[in-house]
Amino acid sequence: MDHWRRGHKQICKKIHRGGNAEQYYADKKYKEAVAVAVEACRGRHEGQKCYICLEAVHPHTGEGLVRGCACGDRDGVSSPELGVAHVSCLARQAKILCDEGEETDLDGEAFDKRWMRWEECGLCEQRYHGFVWCALGWACWKTYVGRPETDWARVNALTVLGNGLWAAERHAERLAIVEVQLATQRRLGISEYPIIVTRSNFANCLHSLGRLDEALAMERDVYARCKELLGTTNKSTLHTGNNLAHSLIQQGQYAEAKEFAGKLIPQCRRALGSNHVMTLNCHAAFAEALYSDAGASRADVLEAVTILEDVVRARRRVFGNHHPETIRALAILEGARMKREDVAA
Repeated sequence: MDHWRRGHKQICKKIHRGGNAEQYYADKKYKEAVAVAVEACRGRHEGQKCYICLEAVHPHTGEGLVRGCACGDRDGVSSPELGVAHVSCLARQAKILCDEGEETDLDGEAFDKRWMRWEECGLCEQRYHGFVWCALGWACWKTYVGRPETDWARVNALTVLGNGLWAAERHAERLAIVEVQLATQRRLGISEYPIIVTRSNFANCLHSLGRLDEALAMERDVYARCKELLGTTNKSTLHTGNNLAHSLIQQGQYAEAKEFAGKLIPQCRRALGSNHVMTLNCHAAFAEALYSDAGASRADVLEAVTILEDVVRARRRVFGNHHPETIRALAILEGARMKREDVAA
């Protein structure tokens, strides 16, 4: 009775109706994340409709429209309405695809392609970004949180949630999730590869929170283990290599970063193609290290500007002008151009 008098009666009833505390919390955070995503996109999609349900306002949730992918202003796009949708419609589409994959026992690359719809647009095939990715992260987690702790979907949904929190710059929240994930994986005694992926995410959190020394040490170790376990051209190895290159730059270790990124570029190009985001990131890291070094010559700076101009053109073509990847590349290019003016003076 005292429990009820302290105000728990209503909240406990809601939690019970929601399934359990984890499910209730996930549902609540999802609704909050959708509201934030819709507010962030307010005014951008007046007069447009969701490409999935063909409604301006979601008929059941009442939510507005969002777009958080590379659709819209990239090269070759025929309509500015492309990719505009409701978060609930995107989440439902991803769930249906994954449900069908489970029911038909799809595995390997075929199922992975369906699972990636929680994080990638089905039209432009690029990752979501910002608050839209965060909302879809909570959508994924609330969909699978009720499964057993060892269920593959629940395990991977936690990674999707962490990635979404990173996209929304909720780094402290992401770190708390990754810490739980890593502890759980070690307790369950799972294979090394998933633990390496989680440790890479852990290092990324540390980097985002400004704990650069810890991040760099962990990224060196993670890259070495990835290379040993998976080979130099595996996508996960290249991803951890990209992270390491950028951490070296953040720590001012430009000579090592330049040498490392220079070796990584042909590996990325060979494995992923010239226009893949990781290949472009490698070029950007090499160029940033090249012009940032105190001993950079005028020729070095001019080479860096040329490389970064190519990277910006490629990102505009693939992602559009307003995508975060393009904006980040423009910021690095601006730094190179300022350095060019300095060496010319």
